[in-house]
Amino acid sequence: MLLPAFRYVRPRDLGEAVAALAAGGEGASLLAGGTDLLISMRQGLVTPATLIGIRGLAELNGIDLDGTGVLRIGAGVALTDLAEHPMIVERYPALAQAARSVGSRHVRNMATLGGNLRLPTRCWYTNQSENWRASRAPCWKTDGGLCHVIKTSTTCRAINSSDTAPALLALQAMVRARSVRGEREVRLADFYKDDGVNHTTLASDEIITAVLVPAARDRALFTKAAPRTGLDYGYGTLAAAVTGSNKAIKSARLVAGSVGSWPVLLERAGQIVVERGLNEAAIAAAADAAREDLGEVANLFSPPGYKKRLVRGLVLQVLEQLRRQKVPVA
Repeated sequence: MLLPAFRYVRPRDLGEAVAALAAGGEGASLLAGGTDLLISMRQGLVTPATLIGIRGLAELNGIDLDGTGVLRIGAGVALTDLAEHPMIVERYPALAQAARSVGSRHVRNMATLGGNLRLPTRCWYTNQSENWRASRAPCWKTDGGLCHVIKTSTTCRAINSSDTAPALLALQAMVRARSVRGEREVRLADFYKDDGVNHTTLASDEIITAVLVPAARDRALFTKAAPRTGLDYGYGTLAAAVTGSNKAIKSARLVAGSVGSWPVLLERAGQIVVERGLNEAAIAAAADAAREDLGEVANLFSPPGYKKRLVRGLVLQVLEQLRRQKVPVA
């Protein structure tokens, strides 16, 4: 299957890139790794008139700490480099685990952090060939007015399958974005929306330039359940970060991924851990509460009941592992 015709632009720097994106309007798309975009173009899901190649732009690269200990990761950093960076592995193991869980090594060699964060949502209906989709009525993602997954839904219920998003949400990361209008920073917690079509707050003329992560003071882990490791999107993922001792937890953030149109913060589960500490009874109670935190779960790629049971099991697994970890020295 051939790609649709397009014009290719290769900017020399970030300034030229944002100018080209603004000039291209809704018909322009950014091309970095292309591991998802090119497949979507082959499927006829997106047909950009202009592709703007941003791979290798200096402003989008680099992994470094500032004077206050805040970690800056360029949006153009390849996932392989992120997963294997010594500082990330040592200080931010949950992020390294999440990056390592994406696809195969061949995919990670090309895929970028920025691309994974803005990964389009997926659905068994839309992510098929154009001929296959033509056999059904158009849905919200294909300019229709219905959801093939939940017939009564007034929004698209496609799944957000980004693996790095839950880990970075648990670590309270921020996204830095640039457009011709200037630069802004937004909390990753405010970046995603529960809408399978418009699932981020990123404007069409904005480029993610970097991710900012607070100084590492947490115990944090990420885990993923998938049909085939290194090949498939997850049935469910979970990232968790806690501060304090097991008896006196100061903060706890648990985020489930691949269960809805956005990464879901398991608020009640985290609250239980803060109130009761990290012990067997509290972990069991948090796992039970996580099922209710999920709310409505779409019947995509696996039944809703299975996803809720899966997330409960992932919470048990991850919190028990965190309980056994040494508390970092402040």
